[in-house]
Amino acid sequence: MDIRALEHFLTLAETLHFGRTSRLCHISPSALSRSIRQLEQEVGTTLLYRDNRRVSLTREGERFRDYARQAVSDWNTVRLALQDDQRVLRGELSLYCSVTASYSFLHDMLSSFRANFPRIEIKLHTGDPAQAEERVLSGTEDIAVGARPVQMPNGIAFHPVTRSALLFIAPASQPQLAERLSGKAAGNAWRDVPMILSEEGLARERTDRWFRDLGLRPQIYAQVSGNEAIVSMVSLGFGVGVVPQIVLDNSPLASRIRILDVQPRLEAYEVGLFALEKRLGEPLIDAFWNQQNPS
Repeated sequence: MDIRALEHFLTLAETLHFGRTSRLCHISPSALSRSIRQLEQEVGTTLLYRDNRRVSLTREGERFRDYARQAVSDWNTVRLALQDDQRVLRGELSLYCSVTASYSFLHDMLSSFRANFPRIEIKLHTGDPAQAEERVLSGTEDIAVGARPVQMPNGIAFHPVTRSALLFIAPASQPQLAERLSGKAAGNAWRDVPMILSEEGLARERTDRWFRDLGLRPQIYAQVSGNEAIVSMVSLGFGVGVVPQIVLDNSPLASRIRILDVQPRLEAYEVGLFALEKRLGEPLIDAFWNQQNPS
């Protein structure tokens, strides 16, 4: 079976959009359609529903996606093993992280990796760090950057890179609010404070627990995906948020934010790399994984 056709299918299974997939794969939409049709003819079933409005995987397509991921991974491993020059690694590595991570500590990581392994192409995808583990578990990404959870999922390896405090932040334009909430929190002070929180993830879990310990339910104004959006909404005066220190350190809006001296403080968390344990022996993942040093 044509490995390139499998790669086309995997990209389409992620984007669910023929136009976007054709651009990412550098082929014409008609060539992509032929490639998918040939795959369906080979396996003898429909892998995707498509009409003028949407594309979706069939049940058989979801099963075939798992096969395709494993087949492409196995092919890359064998191809690298058979290369004449074992010292030069070649191939593609898919990496997922937040926007903040991409221009903070990840910049140094990628610069060093590029210098050591110039033939490895990095495909960098950005999004909500709360999805880091799931992106790796589902096989969508080879490696992801995120916060270490309290309970690690089975089959996931974690490599620590740095630590970051979790901070309560308020608009700099509302000093009275900051003064009222700083220090050891009294229940009444937080009762009517509009909160802007992550939809999911470790920061949300620790914030919810912090409020439970006060015997309060947070007055949620907005739930957002991504820490950068929290900083933006807080800077505009919409409420109080919770973000990692690393996000605030790299935010262009930091001057519009006031850090609250809240007691007790939220527990800091470890930021690092996630990968499937069973894939740590693959040459490309091993190269990226083992060049990192925890700080």
